[in-house]
Amino acid sequence: MIIVAGLVLAFVLMLIFSRPDMRLCRWRKNRDAGQWRCAYCGAIWEGLEQPNRCLRRKSDGTEK
Repeated sequence: MIIVAGLVLAFVLMLIFSRPDMRLCRWRKNRDAGQWRCAYCGAIWEGLEQPNRCLRRKSDGTEK
């Protein structure tokens, strides 16, 4: 019973903390240039903090 409760809790936490809008993003920091680059789509983010949203472009040219 404890195992089942643990699995249910893990599933609920996964649903809460998973972010489908960031699922494919893999941000890498380039310290020399002071920017972040997504290893998946090549998007660039200027700044010290890691981006918290996807900057990938949709097919119509707007941000996702």
